[in-house]
Amino acid sequence: MTPAFEFDGQRVEAREGQTIAGALIASGRAAWRTAAGAERGVFCGIGVCQDCVVTVNGAAGVRACLRSACDGDVVTPEER
Repeated sequence: MTPAFEFDGQRVEAREGQTIAGALIASGRAAWRTAAGAERGVFCGIGVCQDCVVTVNGAAGVRACLRSACDGDVVTPEER
């Protein structure tokens, strides 16, 4: 079964074990939030920079580059 999650109201499919960030990039999104007027997505890819933070199932501050995509997750952009 291919995991799929909802991002900002749209269905995003992921590969088994793929991170949320990886699935978003594979779906054509290079950025998924803005901070200080600039678009943000993955910068470091190892959880240090926090540019990729999203809210997952109501939990804020989740690093999309570290969190595996899980079937049924609801992911929303986060403003910081």
